[in-house]
Amino acid sequence: MTERIGAFFDFDGTLLETDSAKQGIKFLWETGLAPLPYILKVWGSSLLYKRHLLSETAMARILLSFYRGKPLDPFVDGICEFYEDMIRPQLAKNILERFLEHKKQGHVTVLISGSLRYTLEPVRADLGFDHLLCSDLETGPDGLLTGRTWGALCIEEEKVKKARALAESENIDLAKSFAYGNHQADIPLLSMVGNPFAVEPTDPLRKKADQMDWPILSYR
Repeated sequence: MTERIGAFFDFDGTLLETDSAKQGIKFLWETGLAPLPYILKVWGSSLLYKRHLLSETAMARILLSFYRGKPLDPFVDGICEFYEDMIRPQLAKNILERFLEHKKQGHVTVLISGSLRYTLEPVRADLGFDHLLCSDLETGPDGLLTGRTWGALCIEEEKVKKARALAESENIDLAKSFAYGNHQADIPLLSMVGNPFAVEPTDPLRKKADQMDWPILSYR
């Protein structure tokens, strides 16, 4: 079989100029679906996360706690409207153009993110990604969400694990492939491919990109 070239795109802060969780919290607050204590906890944790004082895993656990004891269906039912109103307008023009160029060249396009599957399915469907690698919500015996993920969060080394498995099954040559990320947690993914790009990078990722001579991209 002829080896193929992959193009792996992180979502939050990379293909998306903002953070989808931030947009989600904004939506929950405006619609009155989230209690004030939860909003305040997320707000305080976000400040620590931005200063790299809170890990991506810890931040994710705080965000996921909102789902505990709730059914998934209502979230799925409203996700397309949420995508059109609050996510699609925030797609990064420059990175979106790169994605479209990869598709034009026949590369295997992969959306790879720690975000949740139900929030990313509209992105995949709208833009036409070949594959989606992400996190899945866990459902308990009672049919309600547990506030945890099913399996590991798709971040850091887990991203690499999923990407390598896909590369093997799809005969993707990682040495010739591309990856785009914005956060230091994306360094393992970027290091995995022959053509890594740092997008509006955090300070730790910018430092790594400078050391490794990785190209740095802006949103526009």
